[in-house]
Amino acid sequence: MPTATLPPALPGLDPRWSRLVTADDADGVTRTWHVLDNGVEPTGGTMFCVHGNPTWSYLWRRFLAAAPPGWRVVAVDQLGMGYSDRTATARTFAQRVDDLGVVSDALGITGPATGTVVSVGHDWGGPISLGWALAHRSQLRAVVLANTGVHQPADSNAPALIRLARSRPLRTAVCAATPVFVRATSALSRPALDAGVRDALAAPYRGADRRRAVAEFVADIPLEAEHPSAAMLDRVTDGLDGLGDLPVLALWGPRDPVFSDVYLRDLLTRVPHAQVHRYENASHLVTEDAPQTARHTWDWIGQLSSPATDRPAAAPTTDGAPHRPVWAALRARAGDPATAIADGGRRISFDLLARRVDELAAGLAAHGVRPGDRVALLVPPGAELTAAVYACWRAGASIVVADAGLGPAGMARALRGAAPAVVIGVPRGLALARLRGVPGRRITAGPVPALVRRLLGAGPGLADLARLGRRSPAPEPPGPDAECAVVFTSGATGPPKGVVYRHRQVRAQLDALTDAFGLTADDRLVAAFPPFSLYGPGLGIASAVPVVAGPGRLTATALADAAAAVDATVVFASPAALRGVVATAGARPSPALGRVRLVVSAGAPIPGSLLHRLRAVLPAAQAHTPYGMTEVLPVTDITLDGIDAAGPGDGVCVGRPLAAVQVRVGPLSADGTAGDDLTAAPGVTGEVCVRAAHVKDRYDQLWATERASARTPGWHRTGDVGHLDAQGRLWVEGRLGHVVTTTAGPVTPVGVEQRVQQVDGVTAAAVVGVGPVGGQVLVVVVEQAVPTRGPLAPPALAAAVRACAGVPVTAVLVTPALPVDIRHASKVDRTRVARWAGRHLAGRRAGRRP
Repeated sequence: MPTATLPPALPGLDPRWSRLVTADDADGVTRTWHVLDNGVEPTGGTMFCVHGNPTWSYLWRRFLAAAPPGWRVVAVDQLGMGYSDRTATARTFAQRVDDLGVVSDALGITGPATGTVVSVGHDWGGPISLGWALAHRSQLRAVVLANTGVHQPADSNAPALIRLARSRPLRTAVCAATPVFVRATSALSRPALDAGVRDALAAPYRGADRRRAVAEFVADIPLEAEHPSAAMLDRVTDGLDGLGDLPVLALWGPRDPVFSDVYLRDLLTRVPHAQVHRYENASHLVTEDAPQTARHTWDWIGQLSSPATDRPAAAPTTDGAPHRPVWAALRARAGDPATAIADGGRRISFDLLARRVDELAAGLAAHGVRPGDRVALLVPPGAELTAAVYACWRAGASIVVADAGLGPAGMARALRGAAPAVVIGVPRGLALARLRGVPGRRITAGPVPALVRRLLGAGPGLADLARLGRRSPAPEPPGPDAECAVVFTSGATGPPKGVVYRHRQVRAQLDALTDAFGLTADDRLVAAFPPFSLYGPGLGIASAVPVVAGPGRLTATALADAAAAVDATVVFASPAALRGVVATAGARPSPALGRVRLVVSAGAPIPGSLLHRLRAVLPAAQAHTPYGMTEVLPVTDITLDGIDAAGPGDGVCVGRPLAAVQVRVGPLSADGTAGDDLTAAPGVTGEVCVRAAHVKDRYDQLWATERASARTPGWHRTGDVGHLDAQGRLWVEGRLGHVVTTTAGPVTPVGVEQRVQQVDGVTAAAVVGVGPVGGQVLVVVVEQAVPTRGPLAPPALAAAVRACAGVPVTAVLVTPALPVDIRHASKVDRTRVARWAGRHLAGRRAGRRP
C-alpha cells in the first residue's frame, strides 16, 4: 500500500508546516500520519483540525496562516487520506476516533494542561473530531464545527448525493476507480474555486490505489441502525449533552447540497447554546468558499477569554413607565366600530380586529405554537396578515419576514436559515415553502380547498384556528425581552441578514415613530411601504394598504383610492412607490390626497427634486424622509424644507437625530476601516454609529457580523459612512465597504456621485475603486442611454465628469443601466460595478452593463 509522504508545493501551503508522525495505532500496528503543524509553543492553546471526505489537511491552511501568537495549530490527514499511510483494511468510525487519540498523544497535544485545546471538524471529520473531543473532555477549551452532520436527523432522508455514492456499483466507480467524487466535492463551490486550489485538494488522490479509502469512508457512513459504525455515532451524539458548558461555534455554508440546513437545525437541537455564522453564498467547502472563516474563528476564540458585549445595549429609558405590549393600542380600541384596516373592498373594525387577534392567539397556542416558536408569514399585506402578526405576538411567537424582492430562491434561503416552526401562507407561498425546503408545520391563510391543503402538506387554516381559539384559554402574554421578529434586510448591500427584535425594541420603535411625526389617534394611515403596513394597529390608528403588486408599482390612482378608504392624513411610502405616484399623477390632484398632512418616505435616499414634484400630488403634506435601516429605524429625520436649506454637500443630508437617538462616527483610517473612538465633532467622516432603545437585538446566526456591529459596547455600527455638520445634521456618504482607498487617502462615493450627476446626459453614477487596498484608483461609471462603441466614455463626457468630480478620476466608463436593489430600486450595487469596471480596465471582456 502507498505510504505516507510529504506533499508537493501547493498554493497557500507552507512546506515548513508538513511533518510525518509515526506511532502504533490502537491495534498495535505502526502507522505514519502526515500532519500540518505550525510548531508554535502553545502558550495560548492548541487548535486540532480534522478534515472529512474527500479532503485533507490542506483545508485548514488558512487557520495555520492566521494563527495568533502562542497558538499551535495541528491539522491531521486521516489514515488512507491526504498524504498519510494507506491501510490494507477499511477504517471504521471508531478506529478513526482512536487514530486521532494516537496522533494527539504522539504530538503532545493532550498534555497536563486543562482547557487548552480547540477541536475543529468539517464534514464527517465533525463527528470524528467530536468523538476525540468527548474522550478528551478535560483538555477542551472549545469546539468548532463546519458543515457537518452529527447524526442523521430523524425526520429527513440522507442527502441524495450520499445515497447515490454509497451504492456499491457507484461507490467503486465514482469514489475509487475514477476521481469523480474527489473532483465533484470542490465543484460544489460557487463561484468556482481557483483551478490551482481545486488541483491541490485533489492532489493526494491521484490513482485508484490512493482513492480506495475515499470509497471506504463513504461506505462507513452509518445510515442504517444495524451499520457497524452506528453504535459509535450514537455514543458520540448522546455525549453532546456533556458539552453544555463548553463554547461551540458552527461555521455554515447554506448552499451545501450534502449537509444542508437540515443538519444545522439538528445540530442546534443537540447543542442549543452553539453560536452560528452562516456564510450566505458558501457551499459545502465553507472554509474555501468563505476564506474569512479562519479570521472569524480566531476572533471567536479570542473573545472566549475576554468576551465583548454580544449586542449593543439599548439606550436607557428614564420615564420608568411599565412596558406596554405592541398590541396595547389595538386592545385599547376593542369595542370600537371604527375602521381599523381598509383592505381592498373590505373594512375591518378595531373591535373585529381585536377579537380576531385574541381568537387566533388562543387558537395558535391550542394548535401547539409555543412561546419562542418562529412563524414564517407568506401572506400578502392586508387584514389577514395584520391579524396573524398580532396574534403571533400575543401568543409569544416570533414572526419571520423576508421581502419578496429577494426572489424565490433568496427568500427561501432566508426562511430556511431562520428555521421557522410554523409557516402561515397563501397557497402560492406554501407551494414555495414546500418546493424550496422551508421547514415548519403549515397553516393556510384565506379560503383553501381541502385537496389543495393536502397537496401543500397543510393542516388547519387561520379560520379554523380562530374557531378553535373561541373555546380555548388565552395564552400567557410574552414579556418585553421575548423575541418578537426576525426581519430580513433587502440584500441591497450584501447577502440578506436576519435582524432579530425583542418586544421592547418594537415597542420603542412604535414610540419613536409616534414622537417623531406627532401621530395621534385622529390620524389615518396609508401604508405603501411593507414594514409599516403592519404598524397601524400598534400605533392605534386606522390604516389602508394600496391594492398593487408591489411598492414599486404604486400609482397615484391606487394611492388616492387607499387614502379615500380611510380619509388618510398620513402616507408612509418607499422612494420607489413615490416615483410611481409622481410618474402617474394627473393634472388635477385627488381630493383624498389633498387632505394628507404628512408623507414619510424611508428605506433609501430620496432626492429633493422628487419631493418637490410630489407637492403637486400631495399639496398639503409636509414631506419627511427619515434615515434608518432594518436594524434601527428611524434614526434621523429631515423635511423637504430642511433638504432645501442644507443645500448640496459631500453626501446626502438626512437631518438631525431624533430626541431618543444618539449618533456618533468612528473616524476613517487610510485603509478605509473605522476607528473605535467615536466622536460627534463636526466634519469628521467615519462609520455612522447609533444608540437607541429601538436598535435591533442581534443578527440571526451571523456571529461575526453581530460582533463587528456591536464591537463598541452600547452602539450599533451601521456600516454606513458619513459626518455630522456644525448644526448637528448627519450627512451620509456611502457604505463602509464602498470607500475607495487611494494613495492620497480614503474617498467616499456619494458626494462625488452627486456632483457627477449634474453633468448633462448623466442619469446616474457610481464611484468605485479598482486595485489593492490603499492603492486603489477611482473609477466613475455613468449611466447613459446613448449607445457607445465600448465602455470608455466619449472624451467630452469624460472631461466633464473629471471637471466636476472634485477628486482625481482614473477612468470614466459608460453603461446603459446600473444594477440597483429590487426593494427600493435606488441603491446601486457598487461591489458589482467595481468588479465589472476592474475586468474592463484589465482588458477582459465584461459586457456593456455590470
